[in-house]
Amino acid sequence: MKGRIQKLICFCAALTAFALAPSLSNADTLLIVDLTVDNEVTVTATAGLSDIDASDTDVTGIYFDNFYGVAGDALTATLVSGDLVSAGTTSDGSPELFRGGGGTDTGLNFWSWTNDATSTFTTGSVAFTGTATWTLDSVDYDDMVNGSSSGDLYYPADTSDDIAGLTPLGTYTVITAVPEPGALSVLGLVLGAGFLRRRR
Repeated sequence: MKGRIQKLICFCAALTAFALAPSLSNADTLLIVDLTVDNEVTVTATAGLSDIDASDTDVTGIYFDNFYGVAGDALTATLVSGDLVSAGTTSDGSPELFRGGGGTDTGLNFWSWTNDATSTFTTGSVAFTGTATWTLDSVDYDDMVNGSSSGDLYYPADTSDDIAGLTPLGTYTVITAVPEPGALSVLGLVLGAGFLRRRR
């Protein structure tokens, strides 16, 4: 029962972040990074729309700009399961996470999600579908928890030196803590206000 409540709280927090994203930025929140489970990261697609037209392979992938904020350690992430893909492509069930420069790059890279020849993003269309979960060692997990709470996504890019001249695809939001049970009523109010705001 406790696990279900925590998952419900995480889901509500993710929806709240997505609903409020337009008030924080012109770009949609496309991916939610959930760090509420120790030594685990889950990345989930929203119904957010791409801000750009872009087509390339998944070999370079998506870059989460300034995800860590500072240099750290090389990333070791072991896939638990995942079907997170760019919308319109078929999952190969093996999405990967990467941190460039042996950990010196301040961003995070998501790549290798499909066997399709190309992945295409279209302005005004849903950017991603699915979700993926990886286990992390405690150092990698702490690096993520202590990183940024949100930022821009770029494609195609896998390190910071790839993003010069690129327009962001959209944004990501990071959830690092499960709200206290007493905060659920406030969370519900915020969620409702966010959806009302999006409808106007």
